[in-house]
Amino acid sequence: LVLFAVLLAVVIGCIAFLYPKQQLAAFSPMSGGRVLILDAGHGGEDGGAVSLTGVPESGINLSIVQKADQLLGFCGQTPVVLRTSDLSLHDPDADTLREKKASDLHNRVAMVESLENAVLLSVHQNIFTDQKYHGAQVFFAATEGSQELAVHTQEILRTAVDPENSRQAKPIPDTVYLMNHISCPAILVECGFLSNPTEEALLRSDAYQTKLAAAMVGAWLQYTWPN
Repeated sequence: LVLFAVLLAVVIGCIAFLYPKQQLAAFSPMSGGRVLILDAGHGGEDGGAVSLTGVPESGINLSIVQKADQLLGFCGQTPVVLRTSDLSLHDPDADTLREKKASDLHNRVAMVESLENAVLLSVHQNIFTDQKYHGAQVFFAATEGSQELAVHTQEILRTAVDPENSRQAKPIPDTVYLMNHISCPAILVECGFLSNPTEEALLRSDAYQTKLAAAMVGAWLQYTWPN
Protein backbone atom coordinates (compact mmCIF):
# COMPACT_ATOMS: atom_id res chain seq x y z
CA LEU A 1 0.00 0.00 0.00
CA VAL A 2 2.84 2.40 0.82
CA LEU A 3 4.60 1.62 -2.46
CA PHE A 4 1.32 2.16 -4.34
CA ALA A 5 0.87 5.54 -2.67
CA VAL A 6 4.40 6.61 -3.60
CA LEU A 7 3.98 5.53 -7.22
CA LEU A 8 0.62 7.26 -7.33
CA ALA A 9 2.20 10.45 -6.04
CA VAL A 10 4.82 10.34 -8.78
CA VAL A 11 2.19 9.81 -11.48
CA ILE A 12 -0.11 12.55 -10.20
CA GLY A 13 2.82 14.92 -9.76
CA CYS A 14 3.90 14.30 -13.35
CA ILE A 15 0.38 14.92 -14.61
CA ALA A 16 0.27 18.24 -12.79
CA PHE A 17 3.79 19.23 -13.79
CA LEU A 18 3.22 18.40 -17.47
CA TYR A 19 -0.18 20.12 -17.63
CA PRO A 20 -0.32 21.78 -21.08
CA LYS A 21 1.62 25.04 -21.05
CA GLN A 22 -0.99 26.78 -23.21
CA GLN A 23 -3.36 26.59 -20.24
CA LEU A 24 -0.95 28.86 -18.33
CA ALA A 25 -0.95 31.70 -20.84
CA ALA A 26 -3.29 33.78 -18.69
CA PHE A 27 -0.69 34.42 -16.00
CA SER A 28 3.03 34.80 -15.50
CA PRO A 29 4.90 32.29 -13.33
CA MET A 30 6.47 33.60 -10.15
CA SER A 31 10.17 34.28 -10.35
CA GLY A 32 12.72 31.90 -8.92
CA GLY A 33 14.00 32.06 -5.38
CA ARG A 34 10.57 31.83 -3.80
CA VAL A 35 10.26 30.08 -0.45
CA LEU A 36 7.17 27.91 -0.07
CA ILE A 37 5.66 27.87 3.41
CA LEU A 38 3.47 24.89 4.25
CA ASP A 39 0.86 25.58 6.93
CA ALA A 40 -1.17 22.75 8.44
CA GLY A 41 -4.22 24.55 9.77
CA HIS A 42 -5.16 24.36 13.47
CA GLY A 43 -3.33 22.02 15.86
CA GLY A 44 -3.16 21.04 19.51
CA GLU A 45 -6.17 22.15 21.52
CA ASP A 46 -7.64 23.67 18.37
CA GLY A 47 -8.60 20.66 16.31
CA GLY A 48 -10.64 22.59 13.78
CA ALA A 49 -13.58 20.89 12.10
CA VAL A 50 -14.47 17.37 13.24
CA SER A 51 -15.29 14.63 10.72
CA LEU A 52 -18.31 12.34 10.74
CA THR A 53 -16.22 9.67 12.47
CA GLY A 54 -14.85 12.07 15.08
CA VAL A 55 -11.47 12.85 13.51
CA PRO A 56 -10.32 16.48 13.90
CA GLU A 57 -9.11 18.19 10.77
CA SER A 58 -5.84 19.25 12.41
CA GLY A 59 -4.41 15.73 12.07
CA ILE A 60 -5.52 15.38 8.46
CA ASN A 61 -4.06 18.78 7.62
CA LEU A 62 -0.75 17.81 9.18
CA SER A 63 -0.61 14.48 7.36
CA ILE A 64 -1.16 16.15 3.97
CA VAL A 65 1.46 18.81 4.70
CA GLN A 66 3.98 16.15 5.75
CA LYS A 67 3.38 14.27 2.50
CA ALA A 68 3.81 17.49 0.50
CA ASP A 69 7.03 18.22 2.37
CA GLN A 70 8.38 14.76 1.51
CA LEU A 71 7.42 15.08 -2.16
CA LEU A 72 9.07 18.49 -2.40
CA GLY A 73 12.16 16.94 -0.84
CA PHE A 74 12.22 14.35 -3.61
CA CYS A 75 12.21 17.28 -6.06
CA GLY A 76 15.13 18.97 -4.34
CA GLN A 77 13.12 21.67 -2.58
CA THR A 78 13.05 22.46 1.13
CA PRO A 79 9.85 24.23 2.16
CA VAL A 80 9.33 25.90 5.51
CA VAL A 81 6.81 23.90 7.55
CA LEU A 82 5.08 25.95 10.24
CA ARG A 83 3.70 23.03 12.24
CA THR A 84 5.47 19.66 12.32
CA SER A 85 3.42 17.99 15.07
CA ASP A 86 -0.10 18.15 16.49
CA LEU A 87 0.66 21.16 18.63
CA SER A 88 -0.58 24.73 18.72
CA LEU A 89 1.97 27.46 18.04
CA HIS A 90 0.76 29.69 20.87
CA ASP A 91 2.95 31.49 23.41
CA PRO A 92 3.56 29.72 26.75
CA ASP A 93 1.66 32.39 28.68
CA ALA A 94 -1.57 31.86 26.69
CA ASP A 95 -4.07 30.32 29.10
CA THR A 96 -7.59 29.93 27.73
CA LEU A 97 -8.43 28.25 24.41
CA ARG A 98 -9.35 31.66 22.99
CA GLU A 99 -6.00 33.11 24.03
CA LYS A 100 -4.17 30.11 22.59
CA LYS A 101 -5.96 30.41 19.23
CA ALA A 102 -5.22 34.13 19.02
CA SER A 103 -1.58 33.65 20.00
CA ASP A 104 -1.20 30.79 17.54
CA LEU A 105 -2.47 32.91 14.64
CA HIS A 106 -0.33 35.90 15.59
CA ASN A 107 2.74 33.68 15.71
CA ARG A 108 1.98 32.14 12.31
CA VAL A 109 1.66 35.61 10.82
CA ALA A 110 4.98 36.62 12.38
CA MET A 111 6.70 33.49 11.03
CA VAL A 112 5.40 34.08 7.51
CA GLU A 113 6.26 37.78 7.55
CA SER A 114 9.80 37.05 8.77
CA LEU A 115 10.68 35.24 5.54
CA GLU A 116 11.62 37.05 2.33
CA ASN A 117 10.18 35.97 -1.03
CA ALA A 118 7.67 33.71 0.73
CA VAL A 119 4.55 32.06 -0.68
CA LEU A 120 2.06 30.52 1.75
CA LEU A 121 0.13 27.31 1.15
CA SER A 122 -2.30 26.68 4.01
CA VAL A 123 -4.06 23.30 4.18
CA HIS A 124 -7.52 22.90 5.71
CA GLN A 125 -10.66 20.74 5.53
CA ASN A 126 -14.20 21.92 4.88
CA ILE A 127 -17.47 21.06 6.61
CA PHE A 128 -21.15 21.91 6.08
CA THR A 129 -24.51 21.00 7.55
CA ASP A 130 -25.66 19.40 4.28
CA GLN A 131 -23.73 16.18 3.60
CA LYS A 132 -24.14 16.37 -0.18
CA TYR A 133 -21.40 18.94 -0.70
CA HIS A 134 -17.94 17.74 -1.72
CA GLY A 135 -14.78 18.74 -3.56
CA ALA A 136 -11.60 20.67 -2.92
CA GLN A 137 -11.66 24.46 -3.22
CA VAL A 138 -8.82 26.97 -3.27
CA PHE A 139 -9.07 30.45 -1.75
CA PHE A 140 -6.63 33.29 -2.35
CA ALA A 141 -5.41 36.26 -0.36
CA ALA A 142 -5.67 39.83 -1.63
CA THR A 143 -1.94 39.93 -2.39
CA GLU A 144 -0.19 40.06 -5.74
CA GLY A 145 0.10 36.66 -7.41
CA SER A 146 -2.30 34.89 -5.06
CA GLN A 147 -5.28 34.67 -7.41
CA GLU A 148 -3.20 33.30 -10.28
CA LEU A 149 -1.65 30.59 -8.12
CA ALA A 150 -5.06 29.70 -6.68
CA VAL A 151 -6.71 29.37 -10.09
CA HIS A 152 -3.86 27.18 -11.31
CA THR A 153 -3.90 24.99 -8.19
CA GLN A 154 -7.67 24.59 -8.41
CA GLU A 155 -7.38 23.39 -11.99
CA ILE A 156 -4.62 20.91 -11.16
CA LEU A 157 -6.65 19.50 -8.25
CA ARG A 158 -9.58 19.03 -10.61
CA THR A 159 -7.49 17.49 -13.38
CA ALA A 160 -5.39 15.17 -11.22
CA VAL A 161 -7.65 14.31 -8.28
CA ASP A 162 -11.35 14.94 -8.91
CA PRO A 163 -12.44 15.63 -12.53
CA GLU A 164 -16.08 16.03 -11.45
CA ASN A 165 -15.28 18.90 -9.11
CA SER A 166 -16.69 22.11 -10.61
CA ARG A 167 -15.59 24.46 -7.82
CA GLN A 168 -13.73 27.64 -8.70
CA ALA A 169 -10.98 29.48 -6.84
CA LYS A 170 -12.40 32.32 -4.74
CA PRO A 171 -11.17 35.25 -2.61
CA ILE A 172 -10.57 34.35 1.01
CA PRO A 173 -13.24 35.65 3.42
CA ASP A 174 -12.10 38.58 5.56
CA THR A 175 -12.77 36.46 8.66
CA VAL A 176 -9.69 34.27 8.03
CA TYR A 177 -7.08 36.06 10.14
CA LEU A 178 -3.88 34.49 8.82
CA MET A 179 -4.63 35.07 5.16
CA ASN A 180 -5.64 38.68 5.75
CA HIS A 181 -2.63 39.73 7.81
CA ILE A 182 0.28 38.72 5.58
CA SER A 183 1.87 40.54 2.66
CA CYS A 184 3.11 37.62 0.54
CA PRO A 185 1.22 35.59 -2.09
CA ALA A 186 -0.95 33.07 -0.26
CA ILE A 187 -3.56 30.41 -0.96
CA LEU A 188 -5.67 28.26 1.33
CA VAL A 189 -6.79 24.83 0.11
CA GLU A 190 -9.93 23.33 1.59
CA CYS A 191 -9.12 19.75 0.55
CA GLY A 192 -12.66 18.40 0.88
CA PHE A 193 -15.71 18.10 3.08
CA LEU A 194 -15.46 16.13 6.31
CA SER A 195 -19.27 16.27 6.42
CA ASN A 196 -19.60 14.19 3.24
CA PRO A 197 -19.44 10.43 4.10
CA THR A 198 -17.64 9.37 0.93
CA GLU A 199 -15.16 12.22 0.89
CA GLU A 200 -14.54 11.99 4.63
CA ALA A 201 -13.39 8.38 4.22
CA LEU A 202 -11.09 9.43 1.39
CA LEU A 203 -9.62 12.33 3.34
CA ARG A 204 -8.69 9.97 6.18
CA SER A 205 -6.82 7.63 3.82
CA ASP A 206 -3.09 7.86 3.16
CA ALA A 207 -3.54 7.22 -0.57
CA TYR A 208 -5.95 10.12 -1.09
CA GLN A 209 -3.91 12.43 1.11
CA THR A 210 -0.92 11.59 -1.08
CA LYS A 211 -2.91 12.40 -4.24
CA LEU A 212 -3.88 15.79 -2.81
CA ALA A 213 -0.33 16.54 -1.70
CA ALA A 214 1.12 15.50 -5.06
CA ALA A 215 -1.35 17.62 -7.00
CA MET A 216 -0.56 20.71 -4.90
CA VAL A 217 3.17 20.08 -5.20
CA GLY A 218 2.86 19.55 -8.95
CA ALA A 219 0.92 22.81 -9.31
CA TRP A 220 3.54 24.68 -7.30
CA LEU A 221 6.47 23.25 -9.26
CA GLN A 222 4.93 24.08 -12.60
CA TYR A 223 3.84 27.53 -11.51
CA THR A 224 7.34 28.46 -10.36
CA TRP A 225 9.20 26.68 -13.15
CA PRO A 226 10.94 29.11 -15.52
CA ASN A 227 9.59 29.39 -19.07
